[in-house]
Amino acid sequence: MLTSLRLKNFVIVDELELEFAPNLTVLTGETGAGKSIVLDALGLLLGDRADTGMLRHGADKADLAAGFDLAGTPQAAAWLQENDMAGDDADSLLLRRTLDSAGKSKAYINGIAATLAQLKTLGEMLVDIHGQHAHQLLLRAEMQRDILDGYAGAVDTARALSGAWRDWQSQLAQLDDARRNAAAFDAERERLQWQIDEVAALGLGSAEWDELQAEHKRLHHAASLIDGVQAAIAVLADGDENCQGWLGQANHRLAELSGYDAQLEGPLALLNEIDVQLIEAVNALRHYADGLELDPARLADVEARMDAVWRLARKYRVEPEQLTGLLQDWQSRLAALGGSEGLSSLEKAVAKAEASYQQLGKKLSGLRSAAAPKLAAAVTKEMKPLALADSRLEIALEAGAPSAHGLETIDFRVAHGDAPARALGKIVSGGELSRISLALQVIVSARSGVATLVFDEVDVGIGGRVAEIVGRLLAQLGASRQVLCITHLPQVAAQGHQHLQVSKAKTGTGIISAVRGLNRDERIDEIARMLGGVDITETTRKHAAELLGHA
Repeated sequence: MLTSLRLKNFVIVDELELEFAPNLTVLTGETGAGKSIVLDALGLLLGDRADTGMLRHGADKADLAAGFDLAGTPQAAAWLQENDMAGDDADSLLLRRTLDSAGKSKAYINGIAATLAQLKTLGEMLVDIHGQHAHQLLLRAEMQRDILDGYAGAVDTARALSGAWRDWQSQLAQLDDARRNAAAFDAERERLQWQIDEVAALGLGSAEWDELQAEHKRLHHAASLIDGVQAAIAVLADGDENCQGWLGQANHRLAELSGYDAQLEGPLALLNEIDVQLIEAVNALRHYADGLELDPARLADVEARMDAVWRLARKYRVEPEQLTGLLQDWQSRLAALGGSEGLSSLEKAVAKAEASYQQLGKKLSGLRSAAAPKLAAAVTKEMKPLALADSRLEIALEAGAPSAHGLETIDFRVAHGDAPARALGKIVSGGELSRISLALQVIVSARSGVATLVFDEVDVGIGGRVAEIVGRLLAQLGASRQVLCITHLPQVAAQGHQHLQVSKAKTGTGIISAVRGLNRDERIDEIARMLGGVDITETTRKHAAELLGHA
């Protein structure tokens, strides 16, 4: 649930702090007062893109923040834990967004820098915003499809189907390309196979070239290594005059003298350590010398192996150590061309991709078929009190050519009386479309897991008794979750549990927008203004009080 909103230097807001209550909150105000600013700010905090036009004139930086109570949104709390963004209080969330005059924007989740994608992902779990043009979007096929899939719990399946469709089409395009260029593809496969066989026959290991170079250097200089190591051992230990003997003499003499002066004990200890290290060095050299030998035959083998590697590397114009990577590239390309099986392999891949798509398509069709009549019935029930008692919604699913969106087309239709159902755009007026859209939004929102629903003037084209029913509908929805509604209808405003008024005033620094909560008397005045316009009479105020009383 949205608990607070703080804005600074945003559009025409100088500084604003709001606290939100549960249930239904209505926002009202004269046209142009800036009612949409609150929703624009909320949209930015939920991942919408920003631009410098959102910065208040003359300001260097805009700062927005929103607080949320996550007690009713466990999926959001779990997401924060998984992404290491949870705060000290697991049920609290603070979103923040800044925007400077250079157009740079920064986002934070509980004080941790975040991306817009992270904001948007989290925002979809927190708030569901229904814009004022939702009824116009309802005429679009993609919107109708999204509504049904959302109601059916089929969003993940639809997304998987879209991926399967792309994979199928990619495999199909590759097969078509191979068929059109069969001769060239066959030639390329043969060439690749021949090259692969030639390099693979060499059996070059990934680190073998470095090992060959090291071994060749050792074998080539074996005589020098043997002579040098033996000479070092003689100097250190085996010669008539050697380091070990000299060091032993020094140690013995100093040991005697240390009895006369304790200051010699330090140097003596160091010499003892040197003696130990010298013994270890000599032992290591003896072990190394035991393994050294002149091996012309092995040297010849290594040189022959290196020559074979060099020949292939020069042939394919790469360094010797790059041959194994080149082999892998050829193998990948051959696999993409269908391997040694050619077209038959590509045909099998296409068939497999199509089968995967068809399986997901049938699953999605089943979910849609089961949900369509339930959604239509639920919306039809909500339409009846909205002056559409003689109308009903039908959702037609018609088999079509496979596409990224499934195996069928989805068409929302409306029937009046006994007349056959027809497409929305052909049969309903603007006001009727608005009411049907509102009924749909209420039904779909009731199934969503978000705790906060926002309606931006979705009551356009509605008035009179229907407007009062719409207000009650929103209030009922607010009984189970938080609802924010921007409205121009007094009948809807009267149903609010919290009433915020948006106004603007001219100051020395320009036009400033403000939002404040209204008490009961102030609500009567505001609803009277909405009822009567400029001239508010006592009769209008009584009517406003009566609306509040009924609510």
